[in-house]
Amino acid sequence: MRFTDFFIHRATTTTLLIAAIAGFGILSYWSLPVSNLPEVEYPTIRVQAELPGANPDAMGSTVATPLESEFSTIPGIEHMTSTSQLGETNITLQFDLNRGVDAAAQDVQAAISRAAGTLPASMPSPPSYSKVNPAQNPILWLEMSSKTIALDDFEKYANQVFAKRVSMVSGVSQVEVYGPEAPAIRVQADPARLAAYGLDLEQLRTALTSNSANLPSGTLYGDNKDFSLQANSQLSSAGEYSQMVVAYRDGSPIRLNQVANVFNSSRNDRSRFWINGRRSIILAVRKQPGANTIEVADKVKAVILSLRNSMPPGVSFGKVADDADLVRDSISEVNRTLIITIGLVVLVIFLFLGTVSSTIIASATIPVSILGSFLVMRLLGYSVDMFSMMAITLSVGFIVDDAIVMIENIVRHREMGKIPMQAALDGANEVGFTIISMTLSLVAVFLPIVFLNGVLGRLLREFAVTISVSILLSGLTALTLTPMLCSRFLSSRETMSNWFQQHTESFYANVQEAYRRSLDTVLRHRRSTILVSIAMTALTLYLFFIVPKSFLPAVDVPNFQGTLEAAQDNSFNRMVAYGEEVNKILATVPGMQSNLSGVGSQNVGWFWVNLVSDKRRPNVKTIIADLQKRLDKIPGLNVYMRPGDYVDLGQNEGRSQYSASIESPDAEELYRWAPLLKAKMQALPELVHVSSDLQMSAPRVNVDIRRDLAMSLDVDPEKIANTLYDAYGNRRANTITLSSERYDVILEVERQYQRDPAALADLYIRSNSGRLVPLAAVTTLTQTVAPLTVNHIGQFPAVTFDFDLKPGVSLSAATEIVRRAAEEIGMPATISFAFQGTAAQFQSSLKGLGVLLVIAVLVIYLVLGVLYESFIHPITILSGLPSAAIGALLILLACGEDLNLYSFLGVILLIGIVKKNAIMIVDFALDAERNSGLSPAAAIYQGCLQRFRPIMMTTMAALLGALPIVFGRGVSGEARRPLGIAVVGGLLLSQSLTLYITPVIYLYLHRFQQRRTNHAESEISLLRTGVT
Repeated sequence: MRFTDFFIHRATTTTLLIAAIAGFGILSYWSLPVSNLPEVEYPTIRVQAELPGANPDAMGSTVATPLESEFSTIPGIEHMTSTSQLGETNITLQFDLNRGVDAAAQDVQAAISRAAGTLPASMPSPPSYSKVNPAQNPILWLEMSSKTIALDDFEKYANQVFAKRVSMVSGVSQVEVYGPEAPAIRVQADPARLAAYGLDLEQLRTALTSNSANLPSGTLYGDNKDFSLQANSQLSSAGEYSQMVVAYRDGSPIRLNQVANVFNSSRNDRSRFWINGRRSIILAVRKQPGANTIEVADKVKAVILSLRNSMPPGVSFGKVADDADLVRDSISEVNRTLIITIGLVVLVIFLFLGTVSSTIIASATIPVSILGSFLVMRLLGYSVDMFSMMAITLSVGFIVDDAIVMIENIVRHREMGKIPMQAALDGANEVGFTIISMTLSLVAVFLPIVFLNGVLGRLLREFAVTISVSILLSGLTALTLTPMLCSRFLSSRETMSNWFQQHTESFYANVQEAYRRSLDTVLRHRRSTILVSIAMTALTLYLFFIVPKSFLPAVDVPNFQGTLEAAQDNSFNRMVAYGEEVNKILATVPGMQSNLSGVGSQNVGWFWVNLVSDKRRPNVKTIIADLQKRLDKIPGLNVYMRPGDYVDLGQNEGRSQYSASIESPDAEELYRWAPLLKAKMQALPELVHVSSDLQMSAPRVNVDIRRDLAMSLDVDPEKIANTLYDAYGNRRANTITLSSERYDVILEVERQYQRDPAALADLYIRSNSGRLVPLAAVTTLTQTVAPLTVNHIGQFPAVTFDFDLKPGVSLSAATEIVRRAAEEIGMPATISFAFQGTAAQFQSSLKGLGVLLVIAVLVIYLVLGVLYESFIHPITILSGLPSAAIGALLILLACGEDLNLYSFLGVILLIGIVKKNAIMIVDFALDAERNSGLSPAAAIYQGCLQRFRPIMMTTMAALLGALPIVFGRGVSGEARRPLGIAVVGGLLLSQSLTLYITPVIYLYLHRFQQRRTNHAESEISLLRTGVT
């Protein structure tokens, strides 16, 4: 192959070319962003609509449904869900990954505008939306607290000073402040005192609206001066509002504080949260896409230090959680694994090649390939993350293969007595095509991953491209730098005099002799070998069906989260008491670094616990199991916990790790069948912590208007509804606008009138004739139960079931069991069943990865077919693949590991490694047949013996290169472990089987091809005879 001659003769050109690749690679590495995972934008938009006081049914039917109807016309929506609860509807729109979130946001805004005419006119503001990336979590959580100052007093500093200053840091996209709700002035009216003065709530609301306005007053234009006008028409404090005149009675003013309590409060006083069990303000810092996580976190910490002197006295900062720590640990673990891998691979090269010069020449491929990969990563906008560095670490085990094959062949020519230059020229030309075949066919293994769609495709693309670039660069180096160095610096094995080297060489000779004898036996029993190969193929397919399957490996992520759920008639005060009780127990969790918790106006709460990364603490699953036992002792409270996600796909927001749902256009039918399916799932021994979001027992008071009686008393039903809204709807009566803030003025009745349905009797409505009519005179009250939340998937009512797996149960088995349970209860066809979140991603990936495996094999066949100009030889090369897969699957079963995303990548990798061994044998045999005139049997026999040594070397290099991954530490190390196990197991078995199966398949296929050729020639001969 004359391509290599140019680089062998032009040493300076070759050296400068490789030095340029390495140099630019070093520069690229220092400019690459560092993050935990590849940057994947999940185009997601969340829409929020408020109608204070509206029950969940009303929010679902009058707010969620009109909006969903308009959103359904937007192209590219993959998933639409909504949750409606008291006074609030939240809709989540997930778009196709190829849809730009900015363009999608414009469509969402247009849809909201179209729906405006069908939404309730009493909504205080139009629905709002925000662009989110559910998988892009904050990189830094900070706490601002004080033992001497109330939260409200320094909350303004957090928003106005700290958040704005930190948001200006390069790489920061947003700073979110969580603390007291937005401030408001709360007016709590006393219905008895209002009635005593002949007033009603509607009059009070009108007074609150008309007595304070922020309107422009205009300008006076004089001959010499202009004067701007400013009227104090706006009330701006609780004190000013309390002195406001509501009405006059007998010439005396009735002020607001005579009929209501007026005080500073918050927009929503039905929520509370804690940090480490105390009330604090929390700040969440999010980075911009592509920014370096570690650099951004360090810059933010530097800003915090600079702001300490300007903070209010008595206020302190604390770090709650730092994603940069996890990234540092992951990258540190990857670097450690990479260094060990390089050391082991270099050791293997030295043990097999036996000289320092050949070891250095072969090892030169490693830095060139790695640094060149960094250069391409920089050009493509990739980052130093778990997947890209995993690709580089894995590639170390086989990027030296091409160089080893080249060096081994050049050494063989040196041993023929050739001078170094001639040996390099002849040896490089002889194996040049082999190296190209090995390189391109190995890249072909990863090519289908590049075109994989969906979330998996986006996550694995960096892995596939990075490892492919490393392989291509290793091939380029083996064809250019390696032969050039061999022509000038390579020592032959004959010069060895070291005792260790001589004994090592003797050991290799004995192993090769043992292989020769066993190969003779196998070639004498070809039929038996074929039967063994067929049996292995069948066993491989069988193992693929029975091996437990999951989506991602279970790792000890140093955090977990929990959901609190109390009875549906629970009060907010009771939920606060539950939250405080849970916080006391969380404070005793071993290894806890910090925890966040909170409760809302419903019957639910939450907590998130961040653990230290120290391995001396118990495993997170052990901590959860122990904590579950203690929390289960709290009467009236259900607690659901799940470990944090190391690879966050933005899909799982449920109580447990996995979820499924049913949906139907008929809500009553859906709610009738949902408890039956929940009971069926709870009875399954494979599942634990089964729950659902169906809550149909929330207490409700139906106010039935006696319309005939109301008409006779001249009372409009609209006034009755307005009075109820004024009293209990947390109604916004006005807004205070200051220079940098806005405050709502909230109207409601005093707390004592909000505790019991009997208090409704104290309300009065003004009739059209001006009389005050008791509410009880025109209404009847009925206590019943109703939904606490109304959930939709798509546009249909839906119920979601969350569940965890019992230890030892695989996700593949669980999904099949749950699906069968849904079928067995006999739900009508109008109710559809589907998995959600991680379970849905698992099922989708199971199909996608299976197709990917088939496509990978087909692409390899096509590439080999083109390179060899043959339909038969690629089959010979691919015949050893079942031996690789069977080894991987058997060792996964033996180690108790599932076939997951990582171990599946190991199987894909094995296809490429095993195929390279077969290429070395077949390529030598074909060359021997063409150029040396050997028979097929002699050619393949010589190919096996001549290529035995480089095959052993490349296999051992790949095997030892994967060993550090098997024994990886930390979260990232645990995640990669199944991949390493699959590679090691596959190589151990494929190494011994491929060397025997390949020659037998080669001979059988050659005989088949010869028969076809002879048959074709005989037919042509007969045709010619007939013509004659």
